[in-house]
Amino acid sequence: MFSAVLRPILLALYQGAADQPAPPSGRRALPMPRWLGLLPFRRLDLVQVVDVLLALILFLTTYDRVIQRDGRPALAYVAALGVAIPLVLRDRRPLAAWRASLALLPAGLWVSFALGVAYEDNPYTAEIVISYLLVAYSVAVRCDRRITGAAWVISVVVMWIAFPNSVPLGSVMVGAVMLLGHNVRLRRGATERLALEERRSQEAMGAQAVLEERARIARELHDVVAHHMSVIAIQAEAVPLKAAGDPAQLEAGLAGIRALSLEAIAQLRQVLGVLRDEDGRTDTAPQPGLAQVDDLVANARAAGLSVLVKLPESVEGVPQTVGMSAYRIVQESLSNAMRHAPGATVMIDVRRDEQGVRLHVTNGPGTSSARSPGAGHGLVGMRERAALLGGTLEAGPVPVGGFQVTAVLPTGRGPS
Repeated sequence: MFSAVLRPILLALYQGAADQPAPPSGRRALPMPRWLGLLPFRRLDLVQVVDVLLALILFLTTYDRVIQRDGRPALAYVAALGVAIPLVLRDRRPLAAWRASLALLPAGLWVSFALGVAYEDNPYTAEIVISYLLVAYSVAVRCDRRITGAAWVISVVVMWIAFPNSVPLGSVMVGAVMLLGHNVRLRRGATERLALEERRSQEAMGAQAVLEERARIARELHDVVAHHMSVIAIQAEAVPLKAAGDPAQLEAGLAGIRALSLEAIAQLRQVLGVLRDEDGRTDTAPQPGLAQVDDLVANARAAGLSVLVKLPESVEGVPQTVGMSAYRIVQESLSNAMRHAPGATVMIDVRRDEQGVRLHVTNGPGTSSARSPGAGHGLVGMRERAALLGGTLEAGPVPVGGFQVTAVLPTGRGPS
């Protein structure tokens, strides 16, 4: 119990420290005038400027008051410094300013009583009151509540020792000023916490956006690489067998592989172009959509699949995001068929209705063993694409053998 009472007093008188001052900004700071350009700082803190001016005014007022009554400059300087020094220190070191004010208070009161400046019912001059109240306010704004409470108690004790009759009014005045300063401290703390939460929220939203973008890029890369590499691998295996030593057929097959490779590289550049662009410019090349499904079918047929396709008469009016997602789902379905069911027959049915675009891709059993077991990322990516558009995707084996993918991608409007 004794330690709990003594600890705040020690903090206030000796061990405690005030919060660091916030850097001047906004209305509180002004640019340095050119004629003061030799000074080490570039901006003027208005609070410090006002403190210095007020300290100078109180210093001159007190000095003039004492010098007129006594004529001794030493006493005038002591009394004037007692009210001026704390004001100069209060913004940067409020606790040190309060300690200095408390230490110099007896000297100021002694001068006041000795020269008859003080009244019998009020020993404190206006300069002393103004200086001490401003310093007490700074302590309450910048120090912990334990230090603020201890500073108020110590102030009341000092007032009782110096002049007991001043305790009721003095304790109320100092307490009111400190209470105001403590409320300002609480409001500043709440504002800082709110700003911190907003920054954390913005950082979290930024991190979420980065994760979503990474997921999107991962899906695009998977679809591009998986499809084109599967077709290239199959053709690289089939071309020599198909050519059977015929240079013309071998050259045509290699030309097809080269065309697929260049197409894959172009799509990879399109996906990764935004990451390499330091100026934030994005690639304006059109994204693949339903109009490019025929190219996928041609590549799959060249890789040995028998593909039957049915597309809507017109794809105009289909949103770009829906068209690209439909393209990627068909692309991944063909890639899975080439990896897991080589030589199978694939049926692609794409329709448009009031709900949006409907995809149905089915492949039968392959004519040879699967070339790659796969990692399962393709199905996850297709489901993610459908979910991002508010659609659905179902995929699984069929009873007679083979695999089917059914997707519904909403467009928000019927066919045009």
